[in-house]
Amino acid sequence: MISAETVTTFIRQIFPDAAVTVIDKTGTQDHLIVRVTSDGFVDKNLLDRHRMVYQALAVPMKDGRIHALEISARTKAEAEE
Repeated sequence: MISAETVTTFIRQIFPDAAVTVIDKTGTQDHLIVRVTSDGFVDKNLLDRHRMVYQALAVPMKDGRIHALEISARTKAEAEE
């Protein structure tokens, strides 16, 4: 299990400007929907964006605190559309 605050902390280590939303998909705190809005994604394709988020969450993914992850990764401009 991992808290939304902890997930946000991991993501902001890579994306300091990020707006992060974490949704517990199943109530078990290990199947998460993570929405990240950051200008760190500018000029990155979808695969690269997801890789960057997975990189930010590598530790809790490896130790089992996160079992499943659904990612939305957008720039600030895309979020305003």
